[in-house]
Amino acid sequence: MEESARKLVALEQAKAKVIDWQLAGKRVVFTNGCFDLIHLGHVDYLEKARMLGDKLVIGLNSDDSVSRFKGPERPLQDQNSRARVLAAMQFIDLVVFFNEDTPLNLITELLPNILVKGSDYLADNIVGADVVKKYGGVVKTIEFVPGYSTSRIVQKIKRT
Repeated sequence: MEESARKLVALEQAKAKVIDWQLAGKRVVFTNGCFDLIHLGHVDYLEKARMLGDKLVIGLNSDDSVSRFKGPERPLQDQNSRARVLAAMQFIDLVVFFNEDTPLNLITELLPNILVKGSDYLADNIVGADVVKKYGGVVKTIEFVPGYSTSRIVQKIKRT
């Protein structure tokens, strides 16, 4: 099995790993997204998220979840492709799929120390923020690199 494939785990495996890390004194960071076409904005955001703690767990929208959220033409890449690309990044420790519209169940099960989203969210409006804070965790936002988005890349491709 490829090294990156080992980072793709089911919820129960992720939960066990997170507990082990936390018992060892590690701060676990959680973020989520579709990550359809990885670009500079994603890499910058994910690196900054990882720097907030010791381990980085990604909640990855399933294909069905992306389609409901982004529309019938998305995702551009299937969930296994998106997951392997993320898992290949050295600063990502685990990737876990979720099929719901939000990652609330994942966050509730994993109870990360730090919940991170982009600065387009207000910290109090981030799904799962109340759960993380209730258990002593913190919620952070990270500024995006201006001008980078998958939607913008798709529009550019369609114009050419």
